[in-house]
Amino acid sequence: MKKRGAAPDRPLALVTGASSGIGAAFAGALAARGYDVALTARRADRLEALAEDVRRTYGVDAMVIVQDLAELGAHEVILKAIAERGREVDMLVNNAGFSIAESFAAVPWGRQQAFLMTLVVNACALAHGAIPAMVRRGQGRIVNVASMAAFAPGVAGHSLYPGAKSLMVTFSQALDAEYQRQGLKVTAICPGFTVTEFSEANGTAAVMSKSPRRLFQTAEHVVEVALRANDRGRVVVIPGWYNVLAAILLRHLPAGLVRSILMRASAKYHLEG
Repeated sequence: MKKRGAAPDRPLALVTGASSGIGAAFAGALAARGYDVALTARRADRLEALAEDVRRTYGVDAMVIVQDLAELGAHEVILKAIAERGREVDMLVNNAGFSIAESFAAVPWGRQQAFLMTLVVNACALAHGAIPAMVRRGQGRIVNVASMAAFAPGVAGHSLYPGAKSLMVTFSQALDAEYQRQGLKVTAICPGFTVTEFSEANGTAAVMSKSPRRLFQTAEHVVEVALRANDRGRVVVIPGWYNVLAAILLRHLPAGLVRSILMRASAKYHLEG
């Protein structure tokens, strides 16, 4: 085994929000591809269990970085921990996120700020910190986990979510335009309903459980689509033909009609404050 601080030949993938769901699936899939993984989230016990499973199953290194991405400067803590191990980020997966089902002013501003820090500020900051070394090496990968919500208008509840996910799509497009010729591959994956703990965290699990299960994808499928697309240099990817169809309709139907339909359809996911 290499000494602490030594950089092995294997590339390193940093996965945020790695303690469950899509993040944990990315960790396993990337380890299976031969990446060492740096796993970050808030729940130390889950990260440690995942790291141990990855080491045992795939024979790669796994480092645990317990960090809340809602904190200002969280990206610095994470990147410093990686640098102290003598490593650089070869692949970045910006997955950490949550949503707030209540009306915008019904929750304290601190919670809305935590949302923006997690899904926007520190996600962009991690990319900003990782890209220079990728450019220097002439190769690197970034996957930003967006959502079908990126293509939808704002409706009641989840006030900041569509905007944040839309930014991840356009941010990915901008990075691709800027760095593709320097060897970077950037992908925004835009899943629809996915079997994770997401709805439990935002309080809509009971409502989500009544949705048709045929519309749900597994986290593993979403990750497979994302990595395959990134391999091919595709920038914006929507997993599932029904999600692709929905995105087309969202883009091409009259805006007023789309918003009216979504206002009615999304009402059950809006928790009044």
